Amino acid sequence: MPKHFLPHSALQSLIDVLAGQGYAVIAPQARNGSIVYEEARQADELPWGVSLNQAAGSSRTHQDGHSRCFAWANGPQALKPLVFAPSEPLWRIARTESGFAVEVDEMPKRPLAVIGVRACDLAALAIQDRHFLGGPHPDPHYGARREDMLLVAVNCTHPASTCFCASTGDGPEARSGFDLALTELDDGFIAQAGSPAGERLLAALPLQEAQSEKIEAAAAGVRRAAESQTRAIPGTNLRDALMARLDHGRWQEVGERCLACGNCTMVCPTCFCHAEVEQPGLDGSDSLHIREWDSCFGERHGYIHGKQLRPEISQRYRQWLTHKLASWHDQFGRSGCVGCGRCIAWCPVGIDITEEATALLK
Repeated sequence: MPKHFLPHSALQSLIDVLAGQGYAVIAPQARNGSIVYEEARQADELPWGVSLNQAAGSSRTHQDGHSRCFAWANGPQALKPLVFAPSEPLWRIARTESGFAVEVDEMPKRPLAVIGVRACDLAALAIQDRHFLGGPHPDPHYGARREDMLLVAVNCTHPASTCFCASTGDGPEARSGFDLALTELDDGFIAQAGSPAGERLLAALPLQEAQSEKIEAAAAGVRRAAESQTRAIPGTNLRDALMARLDHGRWQEVGERCLACGNCTMVCPTCFCHAEVEQPGLDGSDSLHIREWDSCFGERHGYIHGKQLRPEISQRYRQWLTHKLASWHDQFGRSGCVGCGRCIAWCPVGIDITEEATALLK
């Protein structure tokens, strides 16, 4: 695919073109010390000059005054909340004179264009697609949000200390799953289409010819991002090794530190556990059936027929880690970890999945 140069000054044109095509444009914005995805209408809403310091149990933005708007790795959100809603009604049951009627809520119809998608999150979205859409009964709510979604990827040049996507093979460069990929330089972006929709988008933008030195500078930035990562998962297929260590003493040790808060599962871009609950009307005339995110760290997740199958926190952490890094291979043919590092940064006690996996293999 040919590469082009998109000046920073033309970023507003990108937003305007997408909005003109009927998309709700979602882009990263600095909020409350973090970076979140929200609807954007102006390019100056993006986090210009902002950097993000992340470490185990810590994530804070700060203003550096540099000229870029993507000089950071990731915030707590990925694409997951945009396609798999944290809480949504599936149907309503209402009393009628002859019995009851089931009313199905209307599916969302407005297409989304997301600017700033990272390579690790594209890899995670591919897993979510397989889970929700790949079987004989595709999920209509997920499918309605995923349909017509346009993805503008941004290759990482400023990884956090918590990132380890190079070791999982999922970054820092986006290789597939995007419509348009950008690599940021001080004065703009090297742009490359990844789909026919991306090609049409490029054709509508005020592009310049990409000079060879800018292309090389962009590529060098991505290479440095991979080389600078200090964390790594100890292998891309740990299935047999972890399953052989289900009685390892490390499970109890990490269980004593873990709060079972579920933060790691909430920020993880590949976790898809959910619960379905009834919300009855106060007058008894109807009941709303709701799907909401759940976590394998919660007590109700392992509660079956009056018994909690995993009463100890150490057992719940073992369930999460062995599913993510081991049995996921049976489901999807790959690990469920894409190396984004969010579970490290957003764990209140700084538990590090790469450290735990390494310790378990000793």
